[in-house]
Amino acid sequence: MATTRRHLTRVLLLLLVVAAATLACTAVAATALAGADEPKAPPKAPDRATVIAAAREIMAAQTYCALVTLDQDGRPAIRTMNPFPPEEDMTVYVATNTRSRKVEQIRKDPRVALYYSDHKNAIGFVQISGHAELVTDTAEIQKRKRAYWDQAFDPGLKNLVLIKVVPERIDVLNYKAGLNNDPVTWRTPSAELLPAKK
Repeated sequence: MATTRRHLTRVLLLLLVVAAATLACTAVAATALAGADEPKAPPKAPDRATVIAAAREIMAAQTYCALVTLDQDGRPAIRTMNPFPPEEDMTVYVATNTRSRKVEQIRKDPRVALYYSDHKNAIGFVQISGHAELVTDTAEIQKRKRAYWDQAFDPGLKNLVLIKVVPERIDVLNYKAGLNNDPVTWRTPSAELLPAKK
């Protein structure tokens, strides 16, 4: 009889412990789920100056970028370019041959994009979307003259044209600067850079 009582006491004690643990787990779960159905506020978008500064950091670390134009069928055409550092307003210049396909494509459709990235070190990327203008002004060309141009282009740089990429929008992913993509949509921080209307 005493053994049965001890056994019964142990069973009751075990049941009380299990019940207490169940109540504790239920309380913890209820607390954790309390705000689960409430929409979370989206992360605050960085300001324009922060986006541009982060973009400049990525761009300055790259020797090359990709220039994207649209071909006659509207398909993207991509090639590697050696850009000049961005101007104060984030305009970027690149040089090319006047007889190249990219020049022909820009004449038909000036919408372009530049893409900068260091995939080896995974520091982030910059995409500049905008439109291109073809610059043949001798003073502008001489201002940016690079040593290798005399070998790469016709004498007097007669077949050289500058492509001036006028930015309209910039998208930046810069891990070091803390500019990360949205955790839900994966959209990168961006800034509109449309020229001011006169």
